[in-house]
Amino acid sequence: MNIPFPSAMTVTRASVSALLAVPLAAQSADRLAGKNVSIAQTTYKGRNAIQVVATPEAPNAASYAVVKDVLFRDGTIEVDLAGQPAAGAGGGARGFIGIAFRLQGEGSYEYIYLRPTNGRADDQIRRNHSTQYSSHPNFDFARSRQEAPEKYESYVDLQPGVWTKYKIEVEGRKARLYVHGAEQPCLIVNDLKLEPREGGVALWVGPGTEGYFSNLKIAAK
Repeated sequence: MNIPFPSAMTVTRASVSALLAVPLAAQSADRLAGKNVSIAQTTYKGRNAIQVVATPEAPNAASYAVVKDVLFRDGTIEVDLAGQPAAGAGGGARGFIGIAFRLQGEGSYEYIYLRPTNGRADDQIRRNHSTQYSSHPNFDFARSRQEAPEKYESYVDLQPGVWTKYKIEVEGRKARLYVHGAEQPCLIVNDLKLEPREGGVALWVGPGTEGYFSNLKIAAK
C-alpha cells in the first residue's frame, strides 16, 4: 500500500525507545508512511516482516517508509533486514537497503545502507562498496566517490535476500554502522553532512530493491 507522508512527528525522544522496542511486524504496516514504495505485512524466511519495495518510477534515493510519530536525533537504531534486487530490476540493482534518519519532512535526511549483492562479488572494488553513507539531497554516492573516494564506503560480508543484523549509533556529527552483531563497526562516519537536528526515521530501499525489515528498535537519547 502507499500512504501519505506525515506532515509532523509528535512523539518525544524520551518515549521512542519504549514505543518501538518490539518486533516491527507487531506494530503493523499502518505504523508506516510510504514514499515511492509499496508496503506490506508478510512472512519472510520464517519470521514476521514488513516488505518495502521501491516503485519503478521512484527517484534515486527517494524511496522509503517513515515510522510514524517518531523523533530521533542521537541514539541507536537496530533492525534485521534483507535486501535483494526485485524481479525485473536493471543490471545496476544491488538490493540497496538501510535506514534513513533525521528526516526533515520530505526534504533532507542522512542514510546508511548496504549493497547485499556486492558482499561476495568476484570484483574486489564492488566488495569494497558493500556499505555506504550518503546524505539526501546533496551528497549521494557518486559525489562521495568523486570528492572522497572510499571514505564513506567499506566492505562487509553480505548475501542478498538473507536476514542481516544492522545497527547504527548516531551522536552529533558521528555515526557508526555495525553488521552481524559485530563488536566493531564496519563503517565509521565522523562528518555527517547535515546539521544534527531531530527528525524522522525511515526504512530505506534503493532503486530496484525488494526489502524486508523486522525487529526494529529505536533508542533515542
